Amino acid sequence: MTLHPVLISILLLLCSNIFMTFAWYAHLKELNHKPWLIAALLSWGIALFEYLLQVPANRIGYTVLSVGQLKIIQEVITLTVFVPFAVLYLKEPLKLDYLWAGLCLLGAVYFMFREKL
Repeated sequence: MTLHPVLISILLLLCSNIFMTFAWYAHLKELNHKPWLIAALLSWGIALFEYLLQVPANRIGYTVLSVGQLKIIQEVITLTVFVPFAVLYLKEPLKLDYLWAGLCLLGAVYFMFREKL
């Protein structure tokens, strides 16, 4: 059984985004007492794994999606990964603003994919 390129792309982007979120934000909790350069170097190391997933995800997705559609998918995944990360890992309060942002992204998804509907 082979997976559709869109599904493969989404799964790789999801995994990539988990690495990206940790690279971008985990240092705020874990390395806040260290110099920023240490945090940057560690974040770059984590980001390498993000790129090892993100580049093939976009190449595979681009075989059946436009670059705009790939970008909107990435933004939806980013919010989907970021909200639980912020709430559960960084202990940030859950706000309705995340819901409003998600609804705005749904509008963006509609406009980017309306030709296929």
